[in-house]
Amino acid sequence: MIDGGPGAAPAGRLSAWLVTDIRAELIREIRALAWRHRLEPEVETYLGQQGLAVIPRAVRHTSHPTFGYAITIEGKRVAWLPEFFEFPDWADGFDLVFADAAGYDRPIRFARRAGGHACVLDVSLQARERGVRRLVFAHIGRPTIRAMDARRRPEFGEFGHDGQVFIVTRAGIRLASPTDLSQRRRELERIHGAFLTDQQRMRRRNVTPA
Repeated sequence: MIDGGPGAAPAGRLSAWLVTDIRAELIREIRALAWRHRLEPEVETYLGQQGLAVIPRAVRHTSHPTFGYAITIEGKRVAWLPEFFEFPDWADGFDLVFADAAGYDRPIRFARRAGGHACVLDVSLQARERGVRRLVFAHIGRPTIRAMDARRRPEFGEFGHDGQVFIVTRAGIRLASPTDLSQRRRELERIHGAFLTDQQRMRRRNVTPA
């Protein structure tokens, strides 16, 4: 899990709960959700199966340290960048970038020059110039919602929506179809069922699962 929070809490088994800002406004609520999975929200590198690497990279956003995540899987590079004031150099040329969209046609600046949020039109232009292949705006603020209602759209990039699932393979990146989601749900149910079966076996042997 990366970020999340009330209304966006995962179900099932988790290996790690990563966050982009350990001092975020919702960190208390996020921590309570993570504790249900016996996890502590943290800014850390996570290495998983099939070459998955999720690595925190610094971004300029506010007066204390904040991060995005560079995710490598199936030979593709994905950046999770929900909040930043300046588009980070390390995301140049990425295959997929999830980006800040708090403002639409002008940045949102914090007091005392402590940072802020980039705006959609600037990020759209910069991402294209920096060779980003697909740009999805994920952290959508009120100015951007008003622009969307007025049918305004950037020249490059698309607005994300709740419930979307992006499938990353060596062949490319695409949005999941209803069939994909159904198959994925069955796969997760099978994995979860196998995990419960393993737990039951361990209990019979008086072994506590890690």
